[in-house]
Amino acid sequence: MSEYQSLKQDCCDANRELPRRNIVDLTFGNVSVADRKKGVMAIKPSGVSYEGLRPDDIVVLSLDAKPDRDHTLDLENYLVEGSLRPSSDTPTHLRLYQAFGDINAAVHTHSRNATAYAQAGVSIPCMGTTHADYFYGDVPVTRPISSEEISRHYEWETGNVIVERFEDLDPNQISAVLFHGHAPFVWGPTGEKALETAFALEIIAEMTMKTQLLKPNAASLSRAQLDKHYLRKHGANAYYGQKSR
Repeated sequence: MSEYQSLKQDCCDANRELPRRNIVDLTFGNVSVADRKKGVMAIKPSGVSYEGLRPDDIVVLSLDAKPDRDHTLDLENYLVEGSLRPSSDTPTHLRLYQAFGDINAAVHTHSRNATAYAQAGVSIPCMGTTHADYFYGDVPVTRPISSEEISRHYEWETGNVIVERFEDLDPNQISAVLFHGHAPFVWGPTGEKALETAFALEIIAEMTMKTQLLKPNAASLSRAQLDKHYLRKHGANAYYGQKSR
């Protein structure tokens, strides 16, 4: 048995969960899961249906992969295990792992409401406590990617644009981004947690869109209420849920 079998199983299970949570259509999305100790990540193969996905289909790559000086990134040079071509978004996932050292899973979907905000180039403001339970502030949108960046290495530069957007943000407190003109990327400490956050993001996007339709000038949540709801669930003094046994 492969030493990466457990990692591949986790990645397979997470990807198969995407359509069950109704946050992907067709094959518009992928989940990756990293093993930091082994220096690898596992990701869904490109274009393979979620329903038929098997652990042996999952592709394992080195986390050290990056483009060379002429902006070429040959993922075959970093292939650890697998016979299928990895997701076309693989370089973006790699860039996120390299920049955000606390994450161990990344989710990319084209969930409909969150993607609408990304296509409009509009961040999702924190308008209610549902949002505050998951994100410590607005879910940001990136700047548009430039033609020059697209011509260099589109998927890698997508990651760079996301990392740039988080220069003054904490990716552990706001674990999602809307890529301008594209769709959301979400991350977390585990595949299960990243999936939950991606699902929550879509729910929040729908709630916010409806709120803005009902009242276009609706105010954002107060700072006091944002602090209360986020910090009661996250951080050293959190008291939501049960104590670990």
